[in-house]
Amino acid sequence: MAAVALMGVNVLNNPAKFGDKYELEITFECYEDNLQKDLEWKLTYVGSATSDQYDQELDSLLVGPIPRGVNKFVFEADPPDTKRIPDAEILGVTVVLLTCAYDGREFVRVGYYVNNEYDTEELAQDPPAKPVIEHIRRNVLAEKPRVTRFAIKWDSEETAPPEFPPEQPNVDAEPDEDEYGKEERELEEAELAEESGPAEATPVPSEDAEMAGIDAEGANAPQQEESGDEGSVDLENETDDDELLEGEVEGEEGDADMADADAMEVDDGKPPAAKTADTAMAT
Repeated sequence: MAAVALMGVNVLNNPAKFGDKYELEITFECYEDNLQKDLEWKLTYVGSATSDQYDQELDSLLVGPIPRGVNKFVFEADPPDTKRIPDAEILGVTVVLLTCAYDGREFVRVGYYVNNEYDTEELAQDPPAKPVIEHIRRNVLAEKPRVTRFAIKWDSEETAPPEFPPEQPNVDAEPDEDEYGKEERELEEAELAEESGPAEATPVPSEDAEMAGIDAEGANAPQQEESGDEGSVDLENETDDDELLEGEVEGEEGDADMADADAMEVDDGKPPAAKTADTAMAT
């Protein structure tokens, strides 16, 4: 069982201007007394869908010491540096990633789509070659988070995940009732099922038709040979029993980097290596 579980994330200033700070209200619960290390939170902006060299770490924050119980704090991060983003990638849809690690071991990752667009109809209809940053508005799709959890070792060897964990074929098919982001995933699955519609029945040929086909082919077919083969926030006195956001992220194995910006899903596995807009959101 994980020592810390993410309860919810609330994007406070949304929508906002492209150059405004990101403000995230984060709620988590600690199940252990006297954790030895701080929690390290990071916010990363994916600058390009084609290469992770444009990814930017907007800010990082150490939170601790961590008291047992429910904790809440506000994480503020600077906007991305537009000089490090290709002009063609500033407008449109991208991704921001919120991650948390304990003693250098990432145990949860939350991805959000971000839509950047002009705030006037004139610029939207005829965008200039050089983006006008002061007229770009961002909208974080906060209601549809993509959560990936990782099993890690906490303060003792007893908490370390096994080297070869047992197979859990139904772990994704039957998520925990309190899983953060569960409702959004179920809604998307229902929409996909509705779009696909019922499968068309394949007509089954009658025995006479099959035999007629065989006779015709046998009569006319030629013989063939057979083929061969940083900063720090003190949360010690900041336990908050306010109403929590929906869901709880339990510590278990997730799948890697958010596999596709068009179809992100909540997986259990090891952290992925790259974070492009196409791959970062499975993580």
